[in-house]
Amino acid sequence: MSQEEKDGIHRSLFAVPQMDCPSEENLIRMALDDLGEVLSLDFDLSARRLTVVHRGEAAVVLCRLEPLGLGAELLASEGVAETEVVAKDPAEDAAEAKVLKTLLAINGGMFVVEMAIGLAAQSTGLIADSLDMFADAAVYGVALYAVGGAARLKMRAARFAGWLQLALALGALTEVVRRFIYGSEPVSALMMGMGLVALAANVYALMLITRKRDRGAHMQASYIFSANDVIANLGVIVAGGLVAFSGSRLPDLIVGTVIGLIVLHGARRILRLK
Repeated sequence: MSQEEKDGIHRSLFAVPQMDCPSEENLIRMALDDLGEVLSLDFDLSARRLTVVHRGEAAVVLCRLEPLGLGAELLASEGVAETEVVAKDPAEDAAEAKVLKTLLAINGGMFVVEMAIGLAAQSTGLIADSLDMFADAAVYGVALYAVGGAARLKMRAARFAGWLQLALALGALTEVVRRFIYGSEPVSALMMGMGLVALAANVYALMLITRKRDRGAHMQASYIFSANDVIANLGVIVAGGLVAFSGSRLPDLIVGTVIGLIVLHGARRILRLK
């Protein structure tokens, strides 16, 4: 390969086996943000593939992806003409940002409300689910805060969100252990009622994202993220029903543990970003 070919524009396909939600997508975006050679990113979460249009050799991009611990590997790379590089539409980007701001407001508000109700209801399931809302808000918040900012600011914001998410997740899991040892009396009616409110909020978020789902992988990833939240909400509602039916606190402790571990795993991945 000649030097001119090495320095030209390429389209490279990477396999990223552990990329399955917007958290990983944002990690990759931040890792590549200050790499001037990168011209565009196209994410396919369902296939766990990333297509990067860039100048120079693919090895430079791979060196940024490997430290993330997502199993990234180069599958193929080919040269492309500069005329094939599609510029972004500022109007569409603005519309997408508006949707993301709405999602941030929904998830941030629900985090506060669900946490308060969870404490009042003595429900570790609601407390953990509120942290899942916070994790979503952190993803959207970091992306919006970092728009137009330097890579250092993006990294600082992401790590702050990661440490806060880690602290809250550990706190929730500690609360599960404490209530398992010392006992608790979760209020099933509050669990199911708040679970329904959270479910309605996430269904509304899904409706907003669906309108922009064809905008690209980022909005598709947000769709998957909110769809997963719906599953967590249903878990809390079912746990509330089981608490009412059985009179046992175990369903609440189990769903609280599962959601808490999911949030903890997300925080760990954010903090692994170098």
